[in-house]
Amino acid sequence: MGIEIERKFLVRGDRWRALATGTLYCQGYIPSVDGVTVRARIVGDTGYLTLKSKTEGSRRSEFEYPIPVEDAREILETLCQRPFIEKIRYKIPIDPVIWEIDEFHGDNEGLILAEVELDDENQSVNLPDWIDREVTGDPRYFNSNLVRFPYKLWKS
Repeated sequence: MGIEIERKFLVRGDRWRALATGTLYCQGYIPSVDGVTVRARIVGDTGYLTLKSKTEGSRRSEFEYPIPVEDAREILETLCQRPFIEKIRYKIPIDPVIWEIDEFHGDNEGLILAEVELDDENQSVNLPDWIDREVTGDPRYFNSNLVRFPYKLWKS
């Protein structure tokens, strides 16, 4: 069984942009219950199917499998909720971790999140100066929730 331990933060400023180039991601979620998520994703010309358990703190079970991109497209078009999550992901290695910065587009335009996967829940991590407030425990920032309640609806 795969375990994902992840912390999530808001991003401030643009200093991080000079540190990496991005890759386009398109992903959708199949309706599920009890905090379980089933995701289809296309990254470049590769498809993925991912199953995740309910999040407990910063930890959850994760199973991810590469699938043919044609299958991923079919799953997105026929089984997934709308809107899709459209984002550009930037990966920035800062020893000993890799920061993943997601710049959202579409209905989540304007939202930029950074996440870091850890080996242990108690692992300390140095926060770069472009990291803002931690939002790990805030379900509004889960990608699966951004489908149902996109960032564009948060603004008053």
